[in-house]
Amino acid sequence: MTASAKSPDTLRLPPPRQGWGNIFWTLFGLAALAGLLGACLVYTAPPLLSDWQVRDTAHPVADARVTDGKCSAKIVIHICDATLNLRTPNGTVARRVNYVFTGLHVGDYSIRVMADAGRPDLVTTDLGLDRLWNRTLTFLAITGALAAIIVLGIAGMIRNRRATS
Repeated sequence: MTASAKSPDTLRLPPPRQGWGNIFWTLFGLAALAGLLGACLVYTAPPLLSDWQVRDTAHPVADARVTDGKCSAKIVIHICDATLNLRTPNGTVARRVNYVFTGLHVGDYSIRVMADAGRPDLVTTDLGLDRLWNRTLTFLAITGALAAIIVLGIAGMIRNRRATS
């Protein structure tokens, strides 16, 4: 075999240098995704965790009201927000809940306020309890995807920085 018949060595070039504008927009995007992840953890996780705590003992409550409730759908992701008010012997309990779940649905949702007599501060709805597994899997998928994108984005920036140094 002659030298000309040998396969040429591969030449690796570093990625083109990123300007400060590209770095800024990448960091801005990662910060926005981190904000979405934070919002999931602050607004969606607490009602989800408390619903797991009262899922077996909650029952419909007659002295309860739903105020300021609305649901919106984006393709197959549904986001419902409501303020629940429950009168107890110790006073009124007001709780804001946020549900995020997936599925196909056309029309309005009707809900009943549910509570555990032993823990009335964890007032919830039948909608939240009926879709508990769906909400849990949706929460895990969304937060997992956001966290993975953030980590991979940071790792990519570090890798590109090292390659150009």
